[in-house]
Amino acid sequence: MGERQKLYEGKAKILYATEDPAVLVTYFKDDATAFNAQKRGTIANKGRINNAVSTHLFKLLEAQGVATHWIASPNEREMWVKPVTIVPLEVVVRNLAAGSLCRQTGMALGTPLTPPLVEFYYKNDDLGDPLLTCDRIRAM
Repeated sequence: MGERQKLYEGKAKILYATEDPAVLVTYFKDDATAFNAQKRGTIANKGRINNAVSTHLFKLLEAQGVATHWIASPNEREMWVKPVTIVPLEVVVRNLAAGSLCRQTGMALGTPLTPPLVEFYYKNDDLGDPLLTCDRIRAM
């Protein structure tokens, strides 16, 4: 893949250009954040696990005929991908009450959520990644 130019660095990944404009490299980091990146830390092997899970999910989608940007995962930390414009939407699935859900609702930490709660957030640091409703998503 040759020399790499960093195009973007986020909380969990770094995106690099390659000599081929049709191929980018995603590097999965061990960094962990909470409270909209106000709290930072490291989780050993988080990047390797995230790469493995992402690779598995992309393979499942491709096997069902759903096109993705995934090309290959040449090692435990990196994924080759096609350049795309992302939809700035974060999907959070909660099995237990924690974090902002507890702060905003008063639910006790660790309360089981059956069925799991699915939440959508607008990926926009300037706005603090606000919670979205289905109607707000459609309006946007």
